[in-house]
Amino acid sequence: MKKLFRMSDLSPLSYYLGIEVKQGRRGIEPRQSAYAIKLLDKAGMGRCNACSTPMEVRPKLSKSGTSPVVDATLYRSLIGSLPYLLHTRPELSFAVGYLSRFMEEPRSEHMKAMKMILWYIKGTFDHGLFYTNDGGKLDFVGYSDSDMAGDVDGRKSTTGVIFFLGGNPVTWLSQKQRMVALSSCAKVSAPKLKMDNQSAIALSKNPVLHDRSKHIDTKFHFIRECAEKGDINIEFAGTHDQLADILTKSLGMKAFQGLRERIGVIKLT
Repeated sequence: MKKLFRMSDLSPLSYYLGIEVKQGRRGIEPRQSAYAIKLLDKAGMGRCNACSTPMEVRPKLSKSGTSPVVDATLYRSLIGSLPYLLHTRPELSFAVGYLSRFMEEPRSEHMKAMKMILWYIKGTFDHGLFYTNDGGKLDFVGYSDSDMAGDVDGRKSTTGVIFFLGGNPVTWLSQKQRMVALSSCAKVSAPKLKMDNQSAIALSKNPVLHDRSKHIDTKFHFIRECAEKGDINIEFAGTHDQLADILTKSLGMKAFQGLRERIGVIKLT
């Protein structure tokens, strides 16, 4: 590359946009310890006590709570700073996403839950991801899970997804679903649907693909076709082996810490 571009070799990556990277023979250790400490200082909680989990088990927070309203600017500032920490702390994804739902009118119960996340960060600011190549194959494996109507206000479910490359986490997501699910796996009958869009009715009876309907084929049939062709293997994962469970709900200390380690978040030296 030096022959084609004017560039300098800055040595192996050690720090990038608030992410500290330690590289050694054992592997690569990205962490955000300095950012976590800065976040605690911003909240005025640099000397707070620590806790073992970022959220109580089965929280029932609601937008229509009766507790006093708190400073919305402070709440939004703190919740807006947390997502960047998720680059190296996937186990926080559910808790951060869950509390992001109450930014419009945060109340004291929401702020209390926010402080619990910060208490957890206080006790784990030296945690981060650990990437290693143990000489095995670079298998690409994903886990997908969802709770059932966990959102108190709209009864929508939360989806959690995490993918591993060679046993190392490379991407993850915790997100509230857009629609209410009546079941986690429903058998669909043939309902009657009345509509006033002649083009859509014609397309349903004669599904000829063209530019305007190309997205339908991509969105609703891509995964099915991949499975049929063998491009993806869909396998069952039991409750104890479902690593995405930590991205869909709050868990007890034992389950949370067990899954935290299994998705690659450990205490770094």
